[in-house]
Amino acid sequence: MLQRHTRAALAAAAATGALVLTGLSGTASAGTAPGAPRAAQPRASAPTAAETLRTADTSAAVLHAMQRDLGIDRQQAERRLSNEAEAGATAGRLRAALGAEFAGAWVHGADSGTLTVATTDAADAAKIRARGAEPVVVGHSLAALDSAKARLDRAATHRDTTGTPVWYVDVRTNALVIEAVRPAAAHALLTAAGVDPSLARVVKSAERPRPLYDLRGGDAYYINGNTRCSIGFPITRGTQQGFASAGHCGRAGSTTTGSNQVAQGTFQASIFPGNDMSWVAVNSSWTATPYVSQNGQNLQVTGSTVATVGASVCRSGSTTGWHCGTVQQLNSSVTYQEGTVSGVTRTSVCAEPGDSGGSFISGSQAQGVTSGGSGDCTSGGTTYFQPVNPILSTYGLTLKTTTGGPGDPGPGDPGPGDPGGTWAAGTVYQAGATVTYGGATYRCLQGHQAQPGWEPPNVPALWQRA
Repeated sequence: MLQRHTRAALAAAAATGALVLTGLSGTASAGTAPGAPRAAQPRASAPTAAETLRTADTSAAVLHAMQRDLGIDRQQAERRLSNEAEAGATAGRLRAALGAEFAGAWVHGADSGTLTVATTDAADAAKIRARGAEPVVVGHSLAALDSAKARLDRAATHRDTTGTPVWYVDVRTNALVIEAVRPAAAHALLTAAGVDPSLARVVKSAERPRPLYDLRGGDAYYINGNTRCSIGFPITRGTQQGFASAGHCGRAGSTTTGSNQVAQGTFQASIFPGNDMSWVAVNSSWTATPYVSQNGQNLQVTGSTVATVGASVCRSGSTTGWHCGTVQQLNSSVTYQEGTVSGVTRTSVCAEPGDSGGSFISGSQAQGVTSGGSGDCTSGGTTYFQPVNPILSTYGLTLKTTTGGPGDPGPGDPGPGDPGGTWAAGTVYQAGATVTYGGATYRCLQGHQAQPGWEPPNVPALWQRA
């Protein structure tokens, strides 16, 4: 956790998340002709995954941070974001095609030019190559590893896990990895959880994820006048505006003020430990905008499509600004002094005190809010984020984005009539979920929150006819 306690006078600086006092209008992308029923008449040329996720809209500040932290040039950074978008869509299609044999996917290379897909059946290799990916045959399916991790999570609720502070499913090594200060503690946890040792790999590690408090004042937003965090992502809930942040930043009923010392809002709900999520409802002086802001520069948020393992991800924090790295593992668990938090994503991005709650983003896709970690931005470190989609679905929130998707009706265009079906804008869909739309059934390829313009027939990067 990366809070700060403040004892000095609050500095009047720009908040990291883009909650500002004046509204900022987004640009609407071109859509189908007025009144055209998208279900029956999808776009003549289906958008690529990079177009759907609007990787070309990535800000110069993020591209610069990627170059600095990943050791690549601008062209590689731009290609990387485009390749990662396409890889996510391809991995989703192969996950659907391989079914129970799917064992994970990841990208690698300076520009993320190679997608590797793991399977438990060698007969799938040709199918994987046909999609332009590299196959690797492994012994355990992703479902088996996720199931084993779930058993560890349940066992951890009844045990002291300070000797095994981190565990996660590592698709690249096809193992449930337990990072242990004492290996004996990892073996005891496996036994208590009833997990087959052949599924696990124990790694001796000195990593001690911890709360990172200090006594300096800062910016961002303040909780009850004495601690501070960074805004995650602006959201709406019906007509109420607000923002998502980390659960350890405040409890339900805690009040917040902005970096300008103006009364801001109140925590409506908070979960920590277990998860690390919260949301704050703001007063009428504040307007949610679809941006992440840092050093006066605004980065558009256009959706919340989940990034693939190995993909680049950047974090904005009120202490350290923009820093980038890669997604190391999804579905991780980490033990802090206060307890274990599950379902977080492990990254190679650094963070420091005061960055808690701040935005993790990949290209223009919201990923999550900063939870905690180890190390710093001088020597490097590991940081965990709470994925944003579970926050949205848990609290019924809608992410504020600059536009709808590629088929979003333009201003004054009422859009098509109701095509019927179970798909609904504002719903968070996980990979593998099925919906109906316009008389057809579709399967979700990548986790995301649906928005106008992202109807299944319009975005083949996110949906596939079942």
